[in-house]
Amino acid sequence: MDLSKAFPRSPKQEMAGLVHLPRIIDKGRAYKENKLADYIFPCPLDKIILNFLKVDTEVFANMTRDKKDAEINDWAKEQTKSKSQSDFDFINKQILERRPDSEDRLDYFNDLRNKIDPSRTDIDTWADLIDLEEGRLPPKKS
Repeated sequence: MDLSKAFPRSPKQEMAGLVHLPRIIDKGRAYKENKLADYIFPCPLDKIILNFLKVDTEVFANMTRDKKDAEINDWAKEQTKSKSQSDFDFINKQILERRPDSEDRLDYFNDLRNKIDPSRTDIDTWADLIDLEEGRLPPKKS
């Protein structure tokens, strides 16, 4: 996958009960092809999922190169079969509700958001900012 020509899937997209997993599959494939463009693999959100799956970054990246989505889906289900629904809920919440955690990160976040659409002051999570930046406009929060 060439991330200079296409966006990875949304961090909100789910596979095997985990949000963000399809996105890191795309990023892993781009990483193995040296076509990450400006993306970071693994970024902090990627690391949350990789840690939950108990898999090394390089091992996962190799898997994305060698396996189809359905095979990775099955592997992830096997990796997480001992996890409870509350474990999945917790991890998904960590991804979907992650916000800037310092003043510097908040300034960076707001600068990015304002360059894209300064009217979207309702955007306050990284997942929503990613979707906004990649043209998947999140609905306005009231």
